[in-house]
Amino acid sequence: MIKGINRTIIEVTETENAYYERALLVLRPEYAAVQRELLEREAKKILHNMNAPSAIKKSHAFFYWFIRLGAAAVSGSLITFVLLKLV
Repeated sequence: MIKGINRTIIEVTETENAYYERALLVLRPEYAAVQRELLEREAKKILHNMNAPSAIKKSHAFFYWFIRLGAAAVSGSLITFVLLKLV
């Protein structure tokens, strides 16, 4: 912690998220006096709706593009085959 700076931090240990075990959230000074239960409930909602880390998304994206480009190659081959048979 930096000397001379006070921050209110909420630690959420039950994130209800498959990827994150716990989270530390820094509150803005104007919301430091809000009820702790309300802040924790909002923090849990945000964490529950968070998506997978980008590395996991990238691995799924690879398979998506692999299938998509494969389908494009197969359809292009079929169109070329049909056009060459007609000529």
